[in-house]
Amino acid sequence: MTLARIRGADIAAFRDSELERLAPSSVAKYLALLSHLFEVARKEWGVEVDNPVRKISKPKVNNARSRRLGPDEMRYLLAALDEPGCSVKTKAGDRRNEWTPLVVRWAIETAMRRGEILALEWRHVDLEKRTAHLPDTKNGTSRTVPLSSAAVALIKPGGNVQRLRKGRVFPTTASALKQSFTRAVSRARRNYEADCEAQGREPAHGFLEDLHFHDLRHEATSRLAERLQLHELMRVTGHKDTRMLARYYHPRAEDLALKLG
Repeated sequence: MTLARIRGADIAAFRDSELERLAPSSVAKYLALLSHLFEVARKEWGVEVDNPVRKISKPKVNNARSRRLGPDEMRYLLAALDEPGCSVKTKAGDRRNEWTPLVVRWAIETAMRRGEILALEWRHVDLEKRTAHLPDTKNGTSRTVPLSSAAVALIKPGGNVQRLRKGRVFPTTASALKQSFTRAVSRARRNYEADCEAQGREPAHGFLEDLHFHDLRHEATSRLAERLQLHELMRVTGHKDTRMLARYYHPRAEDLALKLG
């Protein structure tokens, strides 16, 4: 179809068909791209067309998550990550990824995104100044992340990372990390249920369920918020405004109650 023939009804039909196979957030991004196309054609190319995307309702996007790990969840997860690796696949294909325990702990200490962690190179890490520079982030800007002593301990000489200090700090892939993390969560849940059965008690509802790797960024941000001022926290996480930061900062109600006295 030519631009001049496309109407709001056509865009709405496209929206509805895409919603059958994609998440609302993905469809919203496609619509934003189409809208941009019409705006450029109208403003810069001199094409006399209206923007039909403006005439339809956009999908409601609700990507906000408030999932945090309880102390016992964290304990079981880290224990499952630290279990000895398997040299061959088990019946569940449960091969260990040696980098996953480090990456998970690093994510909790730094609040970095998965892509930022996997792209981090040694040339951008300064252990003396305790900083990690990220030249290319999701929002298109660079930032330098301060490192806690625990984060430094994960990669310091003689520590857990036993590799030549060149190239990427954590040389694994996103797909391998995702599979390994998902399997570790399942192992942790099984170990927890086995302990509950041995102790004659019912497992807690939701324990280690609906847990994604990106939730570690929520956990890390909420922990850092207890120690840093808002403007300092934004420098660490890379958020541009407080509204975006609020999606990742989820203090526990019981912790706030303690502060109230």
